[in-house]
Amino acid sequence: MAKDYYETLGVSKDASKEEIKKAYKKLAMKYHPDVSKEKDAEKKFKKISEAYAVLSDDEKRKQYDTFGSDAFNQAYSSEDIFRGFDPSDIFGDLFGGRGGGIFDMFFGGGGGRPRRRVGQNLRYDLELEFNEAAFGTEKKIEIPRQEKCDACEGTGAKGKDMITCPDCNGSGMLRKTQRTPFGMFSQTITCRTCEGEGEVMKAICPECHGKGTFSKKRKITVKVPQGVNNGFTLRLSGEGSSTRNAPNGDLFVVIHVKPHNLFQRDDDDIYFELPVSFSQVALGDEMEIPTLRGKAKLKIPAGTQSDIVFRLRGEGIPNFRGNDKGDQYVKIKVKTPNKISKKEKDLFKELGKSDKKNLKRSFLDKLLG
Repeated sequence: MAKDYYETLGVSKDASKEEIKKAYKKLAMKYHPDVSKEKDAEKKFKKISEAYAVLSDDEKRKQYDTFGSDAFNQAYSSEDIFRGFDPSDIFGDLFGGRGGGIFDMFFGGGGGRPRRRVGQNLRYDLELEFNEAAFGTEKKIEIPRQEKCDACEGTGAKGKDMITCPDCNGSGMLRKTQRTPFGMFSQTITCRTCEGEGEVMKAICPECHGKGTFSKKRKITVKVPQGVNNGFTLRLSGEGSSTRNAPNGDLFVVIHVKPHNLFQRDDDDIYFELPVSFSQVALGDEMEIPTLRGKAKLKIPAGTQSDIVFRLRGEGIPNFRGNDKGDQYVKIKVKTPNKISKKEKDLFKELGKSDKKNLKRSFLDKLLG
């Protein structure tokens, strides 16, 4: 089936390299398997990465445009497409330098080098109280993962005894030649027998049966910085699962913040609705109101209207990047009483007469200019 790489990235055929890179970066943030919840995220990420590997390379893009999708994909294997592809400048910004192992994730090696083995990345969803997210906290979590076998130290070999791979003679790579529409094409691929390591087990470890790992629940302390919000992701290097004869993957902790019963959050600012009576806004008042840090006094001037918003500087959420703080905004909401006494009713009647005169006078002033 023909592949339209331009359509995959959502760019035009005359798109610049910068436009192609920008489109790929946006899609990579959405579909990277380490952070995406979508069911087919890995499949989609492979697809957009393949498109970017071709369109970001001048020579590959020229051949793709010249010969078309079908001919191009007959001549180029997946490993050929990704040879020379280095997305580290993109993933360095998005995932702390991880995620560039496209060969490892999808194709088991390529690009003329042995495959870099690494353990599986894990995800943990952590729920926080509103104030914990605002001011930072420490949480102890427990995750199931694969850990290195103590008996073989993760090699999978009995007594850690390894021998040179008989298929690649210890190089970890094999050379493959094939005929293509463009002529003979040679490529170097990872040795499947030793998986690029150049060594194989002389005998398997009796404790882990050659896996090099075993299942275990691990307790981890997560330090959550101040100012985090929903969707914020913490990366804990080396706290993911292990695999045979390789370092651990990473653990990605995704933050979920519970709503507050009083405050609404918008970035680093918080919003609070303050219920007041007619008399308080008419005569003015000073009230004690809640903040994230305790209580504060708010002066309500006489004649304040409903929905007026007051600002308390520095009473919002601390910014996780520095010492700045957001603000707290207080919206005045005048409440109409449901039940009133006879005395109160008489007072409101007198007040109503005065209100009618004031409203009439105000209307005439506006009418007459």
